Amino acid sequence: MTPAASRMPDSHTGKWSGLAFVVIFAAVFLLHLPLLPLPYFWDEAGYYIPAARDLLHTGSIVPQSTPSSGHPPLVMAYLAGWWKLIRFTPLVTRGAMVLASAFALLGVFRLALRVSNRQIAIAATVCTGLYPVVFAQSTMAHVDLAAAGLTLWGLDSYLGKRMRTAAIWFSLAVLTKETAILTPLALLGWAALSPLVTRRLRKPICDLEFMRHSPLVVPFVVLALWYGYHYWRTGYVFGNPEFFRYNVQATTHPLRIVLALGMRLWQVFGYLHLWVLTSLMGWAMTRPPLRGDAGERPRIDLTVQFVFGTVMLTYIVAMAVVGGAVLARYMLTAVPLLVILAISTLWRRIRGWRWLVLIVCVAFLIALLVNPPYGFSPEDNLAYRDYIRLHVEAEQFLQAHFPTARVLTAWPASDELSQPYLGYVTHPLQVARIEDFSLEEIAASAENRSAFDAVLIFSTKYDPPHALLAGWAPWQRIKTRFFGYHRDLPPPVTAQLLGGTVVFQKERQGQWIAVIQLERYQEATLHKRNDQTAIRWQECVFTTSQTARPRARPSASRAASVR
Repeated sequence: MTPAASRMPDSHTGKWSGLAFVVIFAAVFLLHLPLLPLPYFWDEAGYYIPAARDLLHTGSIVPQSTPSSGHPPLVMAYLAGWWKLIRFTPLVTRGAMVLASAFALLGVFRLALRVSNRQIAIAATVCTGLYPVVFAQSTMAHVDLAAAGLTLWGLDSYLGKRMRTAAIWFSLAVLTKETAILTPLALLGWAALSPLVTRRLRKPICDLEFMRHSPLVVPFVVLALWYGYHYWRTGYVFGNPEFFRYNVQATTHPLRIVLALGMRLWQVFGYLHLWVLTSLMGWAMTRPPLRGDAGERPRIDLTVQFVFGTVMLTYIVAMAVVGGAVLARYMLTAVPLLVILAISTLWRRIRGWRWLVLIVCVAFLIALLVNPPYGFSPEDNLAYRDYIRLHVEAEQFLQAHFPTARVLTAWPASDELSQPYLGYVTHPLQVARIEDFSLEEIAASAENRSAFDAVLIFSTKYDPPHALLAGWAPWQRIKTRFFGYHRDLPPPVTAQLLGGTVVFQKERQGQWIAVIQLERYQEATLHKRNDQTAIRWQECVFTTSQTARPRARPSASRAASVR
């Protein structure tokens, strides 16, 4: 079943879309302008950029230079097209992702305009765009925001009862990221169960039968075709075995699912000051609806709210079961739906709702600039900018002072040093890679010091200064077992264990990086410099002696010729 009727007809949503897109793109571009030249960060450098670069150079939609994760190729093809048209640089990449972000925010605007009114649509779009995770992802070459945007466009068509168009948008979404299949899955489930809900609400069953949803099967066929092609090219369906183990096989423990479910609920309703919005919505629900000349301010149709809730619940539950890293960007389809519902509630019940929206926007801006008092991923606010700047400084220091050294480090710095196209170095450095900077890894490396000359060590996770439960041993063991948690050794301790000296160290808002020079390399460099100095001194003495030697007197004929 689809909702009985959408409030805003297609003619009105189309009328506002062109102007809205121009305004949204200009705002997103200007706000992100200082971030556009930044080198590639974390998963960008580790997978998406190499995969798109492979497509650019080889034409293969299955990555060649990095193990395939099974992600569909639409965003990588989109980036390769822009690089082909303009140039392969971070500036072009991030500009292209800003365009995709503006298109996603236009989807938020159109969806909110369809189910409510223009005031709510504008406020919901602004709040979504300023939400730290959306803001940070707007320039990054990830697939999640693009998939969420296409899904929102599909929901807009679905609520407009244009099933074939919705099927096209959902198919594009699953070609962007495979988890976008959750939305058509949720809608089919809603169509099957909605008669029970509508009877309880004493409403007539919608005129569209379950079979009218048959176009929503198309995205499943499209995704199956992609996986069939991927299997034909690689021999495995859902990505390389290690990727599948990390994201599926290792996530099915009951305790982990329960913990991940709590984290997913937090990411949808409370993460990075979302709690401000949900708290205001909860408070507004205790107030009666405002009345005007036409009666009570209307709410979003209940069946639309049930559709939104079904999609959000599907994402929360599904992403608690799969996904090795519990990243907030995986929930970018659910968050805009919450924002639309919350803004609509404030508009309906609170006379000064605009001031409350302003408070939410300020809270989002604070969360964008100030790291929270709990663990989070640096890609969720501007902490990723601090990470990039720290790594640029440290790796350029390495390139200037250790151009021939073999550097011990962990991913993603190992790729940053060895792949100049990522934007950190101008020529590749030799790298010896370890998994992380835990005590176990550093101790193992200390037994083989001859394999490297310098160490690039950095914070691989953000640890707040006074984290809740930080000293509770059972929680630390749970995080280590189920979520890959480890403690990075500080640079002085690492230097002592490896027999080296910290020659470079910087920190920005809880993130740090350091370069350690091994004493062996220092001594070898000193001997080399002494040898070079001795050679230059001998050359200088030889040249001086040659210059001071008396010249032979010219013969009479030569003397005559030079007169």
